[in-house]
Amino acid sequence: MENEAIRQLAEQIKTSSRVVALTGAGISQESGVPTFRGKDGLWQNFRAEELATPDAFNRDPVLVWQWYDWRRGLIKPLKPNSGHHALVNLEKRVQYFTLVTQNVDGLHRAAGSENPIEMHGTLWRVRCLECKKIFENRDVPIKILPKCEACGGLLRPHVVWFGESLDEKILHTIYTHLQRAQVMLIVGTSGAVQPAASFGIVAKRAGAFVAELNRSNTPQSPLFDLSIQGKAGELLPQLVEHVGR
Repeated sequence: MENEAIRQLAEQIKTSSRVVALTGAGISQESGVPTFRGKDGLWQNFRAEELATPDAFNRDPVLVWQWYDWRRGLIKPLKPNSGHHALVNLEKRVQYFTLVTQNVDGLHRAAGSENPIEMHGTLWRVRCLECKKIFENRDVPIKILPKCEACGGLLRPHVVWFGESLDEKILHTIYTHLQRAQVMLIVGTSGAVQPAASFGIVAKRAGAFVAELNRSNTPQSPLFDLSIQGKAGELLPQLVEHVGR
């Protein structure tokens, strides 16, 4: 049944010029990235939801940066897995391929994805609170507190924190691609966090064939054309093989 569903999805992709893929924590977990939420989210008696906020940073930027430095240290040695690489290969086979990720670990770029839309930002960029410039920074450990090379202002992680809105331009770009998509893949995401949880529904209403590839069913599974259970690192390479050149 699984192979038949993969073949069915591959046939849809073969006849499509516009494909959108949305990825979540599931694909990164297969590379060893902790979720930093739930049971994995505890660090020195603090939970992610208590540290990844503007209030926490204003109150104690040293503590927040220590947590992010710890996270960066955990993630830096990790490598993209076969699921990440399969999406790179799929990108080469589709005329207009858009990758949207909720992950901040940078593994899609490391795998070779050309222009992933990192809707929540990335751990490997920092933003100045004064001049607003954004810099790449892969220092582990990072100097705490890090200061802006241009103006000396305090730097913060270039990620979207709890209580912050997503960038309007990025959201507009994502919705534009969803409206135009002929096929959408939803990979390794639980469908619990908005607005990403609604992306598949948006694409479906616009006429796309929507397939969910996840370890288990989600609340949205009945709404999509296919729901295929399994690991991204196993399912995506199979899909690319069936799509062919």
